[in-house]
Amino acid sequence: MVTTLAVISTIFILLSVLPFIQHQHWLFRVAEFIKIQLVILQIIAFGITMIYVEDSIWLWIVQTVQFILIVYHIYILMRYTKFWKKQKPSKTSSSSDKINIISCNIYQFNSEYHRFIELIEKEQPDIFVTMESNADWEKALQPLEKDYPYQKKVPLENTYGMHLYTKLKVHNIQTHYFVADDVPSIEAELETNDGHRFIFFAVHPPPPSPTEEDNSKERDGDLLAVAKKVRDYALPVVVTGDFNNVAWARSSILFKKTSELIDARIGRGILSTFHAKYWFFRVPLDLLFHSTTIIIDKLFIYPSVGSDHFPIGCTFHIDLESDDQEEEVKHLENGEMQEVDELIADGKAEESENR
Repeated sequence: MVTTLAVISTIFILLSVLPFIQHQHWLFRVAEFIKIQLVILQIIAFGITMIYVEDSIWLWIVQTVQFILIVYHIYILMRYTKFWKKQKPSKTSSSSDKINIISCNIYQFNSEYHRFIELIEKEQPDIFVTMESNADWEKALQPLEKDYPYQKKVPLENTYGMHLYTKLKVHNIQTHYFVADDVPSIEAELETNDGHRFIFFAVHPPPPSPTEEDNSKERDGDLLAVAKKVRDYALPVVVTGDFNNVAWARSSILFKKTSELIDARIGRGILSTFHAKYWFFRVPLDLLFHSTTIIIDKLFIYPSVGSDHFPIGCTFHIDLESDDQEEEVKHLENGEMQEVDELIADGKAEESENR
């Protein structure tokens, strides 16, 4: 029994340590996704092992390392819960009207089109964006066009199609291909009904996994290219979509520092969006980052629409006079911009064998 517990604890320790190794192969990156599940399993293993620890000095060593890692995981995850103290920005007279967004990876092979359409018809967001939407989904979404006169359609059959629909005035809208000509991002300069302009970015880079990409090079390069592009924008910025990443991963932290945007989840909840059908394996892959002058009123997930992702909803307003969130902005440290540039270059040089 002691040996079995030691082996199990050692496996959990190994999974906890792997993400510290900054290698882009999926083997090192996948463990980042299961931090929530891992800490739960570690706490259970730690408790059971305590019953037998008196019989083995080396098991004490394993337990000590396990305890340190449990504390580390909890410290990281705590900031993505409502227990983390977060200053609520005060509203000023210059605030815009509220803006509502729905973002969803609808799963290309999901044919229950009516479930997502009913969600949009019910919620009537100002903007909605779909990922993995192909020609069939584009056709299915046509009834919504009467309420959403502005669209950007990028139907692809490789699970990286993307569609953006909005009721807001569009000043400019374009599709970017930062690392590959079949992985789009959509950028739109929009204006609210009361005259506030902002940039909306939708992203969906490829994930590192044993069934998709061998490494995270394209994902990291794509996200960091977006981060570099928006960092000097004068207008407020919102970046959302299926990041195929978790907010505590090194590449997400670099994204946040490079873009100088704020992670909307901090202090609001982990809000796991994937996998919709397997509750124990859920992780927060659909993220949202925003400028200091974007004030998040609500961030939440909707019930299932038949996809493997839950839709994520956000209500926010723009307040150009607000400076209450400045302290939440993180900046690049010495040498990190060079790291960012190298990761972007690696992403562009990578050739996928799965698309």
